[in-house]
Amino acid sequence: MAKDQSLSIKKVVAIGIGSALFVILGRFGSIPSGIPNTNIETTYAVLALFALLYGPVTGLLIGLIGHTLKDAIFYGSPWFSWVIASAAVGLIVGLFSSRIRIHDGEFGNKEIIRFNLGQIVANALAWFLIAPTFDILIYAEPVNKVYTQGLIAGISNMVTVAILGTLLALAYSKTRTKRGSLKRELN
Repeated sequence: MAKDQSLSIKKVVAIGIGSALFVILGRFGSIPSGIPNTNIETTYAVLALFALLYGPVTGLLIGLIGHTLKDAIFYGSPWFSWVIASAAVGLIVGLFSSRIRIHDGEFGNKEIIRFNLGQIVANALAWFLIAPTFDILIYAEPVNKVYTQGLIAGISNMVTVAILGTLLALAYSKTRTKRGSLKRELN
């Protein structure tokens, strides 16, 4: 088998685990925001971490599958405008994070800034633009309502990923051996 497969077994497993975590955290890790149908979600910290570790396609699929399953299980049917927004977050964070070498134990200040710039752009596009626009186009929702929900969701996801996502990525990077840190002893 070719080593450069876009969806390796490792990535397929990551998609399954990430999607399951998205569902579980979406149910038990959500904090009501006070705005109807809008919660402070810990799921996006895990989505951002998986996108950082496994790339944009994996991030997109975790956002798509995880959010679809969460909505279907807990609300009866998926709310596709927000499902698309979650998929976009995974894709964009994965694209921004492609040059971060976290697997080599590299996650210092420069990488933290790059990761957080990527997640801020991803969440801004997803929640300030994609979700509200599709809410209007697909569901004919009121403009003021959906842009308010998008604003709250976007800001809370940015903060959640900045705190929890960065801490998760730092913890992961500490488990990795830094490139070039091992020296060969000569006898």
